[in-house]
Amino acid sequence: MPRPNPLTAPITQGSQIVDVGAYGGADRRRVSGPGFRAFLNIMDQWRLSEEERLRILGRPSRSTYHLWASKAREGAGLALPLDTLVRISAVLGIYKALQILFGNEGGDVGWLKGPNNGITFGGQSPLALLASGTQDGIMLVRRYLDAWRGGLFAAPVPGFDSEAPAITDSDIVFL
Repeated sequence: MPRPNPLTAPITQGSQIVDVGAYGGADRRRVSGPGFRAFLNIMDQWRLSEEERLRILGRPSRSTYHLWASKAREGAGLALPLDTLVRISAVLGIYKALQILFGNEGGDVGWLKGPNNGITFGGQSPLALLASGTQDGIMLVRRYLDAWRGGLFAAPVPGFDSEAPAITDSDIVFL
């Protein structure tokens, strides 16, 4: 019997990359309010416009955005779409990576909004990619920062390498 073509065969439940059935209404309700509140706080800290926020979230209507914000702030029942939760999760990861790389000195916002000549950004700011409206743009910034944290894919930031202490044997820990 010939094998099915993986490019044309239907996706079965067990082979999906993301099992959307695992994120039912109860799970989405549990994380939506806290996740959206965290998103709003990050957007305020980064001083992003409403339009940038809407694009990052996948372009919900303004009224939907404000309804979500109101419900999240009040602690009312809220179940965001899975796509929105994935976007918010990526923003949380970007925020964490920026805090690890830059600390709390404001360099994170400068990096996010400043031009970047790296191949990934082509002279645009990382924010331009983040707020492009696509989930791919958000995930690319997230992956870039995760790789940078791991020591890959980033050119040295002027002044950063000279300020960071060298890694020593005492930095290596085996549990």
